[in-house]
Amino acid sequence: MRGFGGSRVRAGFMADGQKEEVLARLRLSPRHNLLLLDQVAGSESEFRIDGRMSHVVITRRERQIIGVASLRPSIVLEAEMESEALEASIPLLSSLETGLLKSDAERVGPVWESLRSRGRRLLLDRYEACQVLDAPTARQGLPALPPAARMRRARSGDLEALVFAARSSLVEEDRPDPFEGDADAFRDWVRGRIGRARLLEVDGQPVFVGYADVRRKEGWLVQGVYTWPDYRRRGYARAGMAGLVGEALEAGAEHVQLAVVEGNLPGLALYRSLGFETIARLRTILFH
Repeated sequence: MRGFGGSRVRAGFMADGQKEEVLARLRLSPRHNLLLLDQVAGSESEFRIDGRMSHVVITRRERQIIGVASLRPSIVLEAEMESEALEASIPLLSSLETGLLKSDAERVGPVWESLRSRGRRLLLDRYEACQVLDAPTARQGLPALPPAARMRRARSGDLEALVFAARSSLVEEDRPDPFEGDADAFRDWVRGRIGRARLLEVDGQPVFVGYADVRRKEGWLVQGVYTWPDYRRRGYARAGMAGLVGEALEAGAEHVQLAVVEGNLPGLALYRSLGFETIARLRTILFH
């Protein structure tokens, strides 16, 4: 296998026969590796080169795996990745011309420095707190939905509402307005995520949306949380998150997690009120 690293430590793309071994390693710490676990488990055929999954990188010291990472759809590093593994895998991880890098803050730095040295430009650099709510804690009690409110899965007819929420969320985060680029492509991207979206509506009006982007027994990952401006500070965000957590519990998930941008004190207060706890500091870098 062609790889990178020293004589004892080698990094290379994962082969089909190695997938279960990698998943078994990641399942030892699912709370810290949930997104990576999902990306490895859902390995797509279009990422294959010469029979190997060209978006999953594994690093070994002789026969032992000491690090796992994924390149697509975003660069994600295993929380337990050893320093030798990170160093050996950087040539593969820094091959992308554009993308998103999101992982434990300490491990992101060396990868970004390699990307930057190759001419990549920074579009976004922020720190986030990874929040986790374990199932036993959640079962102690979730708030009931407010009167006239109901939680439901998004449908195709909700597309424009979802586009508004996704676009507004990016703008509020001081990220580029996607409508200034390719608005149709952005709308198609949102359309492709409808199946993951959950809406809280009041009298037929969407007031909150959250995306269950990872739905596994080991845990659910919620992203893209947004509350319509006219309905903020009225308890709808808390109710919407409680609805998502309730669905995850019914599906048998062992925990629910999400990330909150550092400095978002109202967001942190909201999640803490539901029982979420911080387990890690993440760094997110968007580059091209």
